[in-house]
Amino acid sequence: MNTAANNVDPAELAKFSDLAHRWWDPESEFRPLHQINPLRLEWINAQVPLSGLNVVDVGCGGGILADAMARKGAQVTGIDLATKSLKVAQLHALEAGTTGVQYREISAEALAEEKPGQFDVVTCMEMLEHVPDPASVVKACVQMVKPGGWVFFSTLNRNPKSFLFAIVGAEYILKLLPKGTHEFARMIKPSELSTWARDAGLDVRGFKGMEYNPFTRRYWLSSDTSVNYLMACRKG
Repeated sequence: MNTAANNVDPAELAKFSDLAHRWWDPESEFRPLHQINPLRLEWINAQVPLSGLNVVDVGCGGGILADAMARKGAQVTGIDLATKSLKVAQLHALEAGTTGVQYREISAEALAEEKPGQFDVVTCMEMLEHVPDPASVVKACVQMVKPGGWVFFSTLNRNPKSFLFAIVGAEYILKLLPKGTHEFARMIKPSELSTWARDAGLDVRGFKGMEYNPFTRRYWLSSDTSVNYLMACRKG
């Protein structure tokens, strides 16, 4: 296993840094994130109303979710290790006049040591499949959240259907994402993520799947977790 200090893949950071200037272009490579953001935001807010809460968004990238949660009234800290992406996030907050959001270049493990048990909500979306030791990030998320607080994850399932849809379909046929965005071996089964969460002290409260229709270009939440899925947890 990797230690917390080196739980980062330089190639993954470079991949997203090269695209950093396009984070807030809704027609760019990040279009899928812009399209799914309202869905995941409302799902999170339905579990725990965000207004007035202290939230950390782990692997925030250019700040698409962090900015939206701040606009719901949360006090949000977005963290990432991709310097260029964080600069884009900070610039967007200034340009859009978003208050209640700040960004820091720090790992989840380091912030967990610095601020244990200090957040009402922790979100970690589309990030676990990009680090060498995702279980370490899950543990850090649990350390950061208060007792009774909520932790939300989203990632990609690992099975033949997800390979066909998320890699072959999304990256090569439909070109929704740049080629090489995801690696099949790094995708995470719900059973694996649930085990890491429970081992770290979380109570798994529920799952939602996310589906996409390439003809209508529409995303929606469903009970089908075979490709993209979200998981809600609460700390005892």
